[in-house]
Amino acid sequence: MLDPLRFAAALGVALFHWMFWSWGWASIGVPGFERTIAADVLYPSAAPFTWFGWVGVEIFFVISGFVIANSASQSAPGEFLLGRALRLYPAVWICATATFLVLLLFGSGPASELILPYIHAMLMVPKGVTGEWLDEVYWTLAAETAFYGLVFCAMLTRKITLRHLAFGLTIYSAIFNAIALLVMSCTTPSDLPYLVILMFRVPCAAFLLTHGCFFALGIWLFISANRELTALEQAAVAITCLSGAAEIYVFASFFLTSIPAIADQSALVPIMVWAAAVLLIARAAKRNRNAADTASPEAPSYLRTLGLITYPLYLTHNVIGTAIIRALVDAGLDATTAVWVALGLLVLVCWFICTKIEPAVRRALMQALAHFGKLPKRLPATRRPALARGLGLPLPIPARVKVAAS
Repeated sequence: MLDPLRFAAALGVALFHWMFWSWGWASIGVPGFERTIAADVLYPSAAPFTWFGWVGVEIFFVISGFVIANSASQSAPGEFLLGRALRLYPAVWICATATFLVLLLFGSGPASELILPYIHAMLMVPKGVTGEWLDEVYWTLAAETAFYGLVFCAMLTRKITLRHLAFGLTIYSAIFNAIALLVMSCTTPSDLPYLVILMFRVPCAAFLLTHGCFFALGIWLFISANRELTALEQAAVAITCLSGAAEIYVFASFFLTSIPAIADQSALVPIMVWAAAVLLIARAAKRNRNAADTASPEAPSYLRTLGLITYPLYLTHNVIGTAIIRALVDAGLDATTAVWVALGLLVLVCWFICTKIEPAVRRALMQALAHFGKLPKRLPATRRPALARGLGLPLPIPARVKVAAS
């Protein structure tokens, strides 16, 4: 369930960047590297169908909360941290290098301006250090790594459980989003773009203020896949849903207010898309709980591959994808055909990355760590870290959760 949903979310984000944001940004004057590559490829007729694709990021965050809760409940702290590093860094190194080369070849800015953003992308350092991303999509890694760090610290304490973590993120993020919604209601439309950019995208991502509710919801859905939620936990789920809807509503309002091409659209559309994705995850979680005592079949390998393609696709679509589109348009293809051809080519490239290049880099890292004796000890199968205690989870976790969240 999670793999095709994750791919669909990445596809939505890609189409948003390619067919809307690549030209819609001009309304608010926020240029980026990818605009120097494909600034004059316009898709105004596609705007009503692509402007809300950014909500795929919020879907990613919910899935991440689910997946990381599953991973943390089965790992020792060192094993968890290594697993996250091996999952994130190889793809970042490969995709950031490819992005850097494309910008050198096709970008209009001086090469010297790319060096520091490239180094920081390789290290996954947040934007605040240099003031520029190598590629804007890397902002989500700041939120992801902040969440991973929070989970890792909780695991080290041996006292903070997944339940505690979910409650903390629920309350923390809900307060911030409620205040932001109140501030927005008192803000004039002309000030809204600056307020939203300041409060909702990069700066607060690293502190999980606006996005913590999505990670919390993922944790609650993971817990619900293993046991019935209590009345208090169900109330927390309702709060995370309302908080998430508020975050999406504020950012959607920013788009609708600032970009004339979509002024007639509704802020409820991205909320409904996000809610539908959450309901799919919740349905799968409930089905898992009801079938906890029965063996579940392994997911088809092609679905697993689809899920693995998602991460490099997300990292490469914005700059490399727009460069491919621009090249195809210059070669004589119409703009719409160029999008679908570029998508097919990029999926093939990402399949090669996730099945051939990433595993090779990961093996090299593992061998280097083993050589220096830095591999963490694996958690015995009969033990469960303190992070998962107090949940009433069965031992071991049902097989379907393992397959869906791996």
